[in-house]
Amino acid sequence: MERTDLIDRINAIFREVFDDDGLVVTPEMTADDIEEWDSLSHIRLIVAHEIKFGVKFKTIELNGLKNVGNFIDLLKSKLD
Repeated sequence: MERTDLIDRINAIFREVFDDDGLVVTPEMTADDIEEWDSLSHIRLIVAHEIKFGVKFKTIELNGLKNVGNFIDLLKSKLD
């Protein structure tokens, strides 16, 4: 899957979790950029991606992520 296609699919999940149809995800985005991004919404994001893409993330994989771009790279590695 191409990175741009992946970003589009991820963006749809972010919009659903944060209930914001105008949200545009960028690789540089962090939790600090979205006011509603708290620990509960973080878990909802991870679970939504696991369900949508049929993957499982390990806690250790998620702990080192600095931004959405790192998450995209992790997800892409699981899909390739």
